[in-house]
Amino acid sequence: EVQLVESGGGLVQAGGSLRLSCAVSDDYAIGWFRQAPGKEREGVSCMSSSDGSTYYADSVKGRFTISSDNAKNTKYLQMNSLKPEDTAVYFCAADLFLASCAPMYPGEYEYWGQGTQVTVYS
Repeated sequence: EVQLVESGGGLVQAGGSLRLSCAVSDDYAIGWFRQAPGKEREGVSCMSSSDGSTYYADSVKGRFTISSDNAKNTKYLQMNSLKPEDTAVYFCAADLFLASCAPMYPGEYEYWGQGTQVTVYS
């Protein structure tokens, strides 16, 4: 069974940066989702395993970057210019058979991490 562990969340002032990490093999497509209190889980960014193509939600485009360190079997979500509305629990998710990661549907991912809290204050 695949176990995903996120790290890197925290408390940051608006305009600041955080980097989230998720240990997962390159064989898996990975998605970063977030869920704020009272809101549905939404897809933030993903990377397909087939060709490494990436996707970003409009709300984070230009501020967030998804990347992969193959040697460490780790995926990252670099979050810059953070805004209070980015506050949420962030989850990494992985699936072995997802050919294309976009559009992002939570139900398509088999494995999920426990989530890490990101809080942005103004």
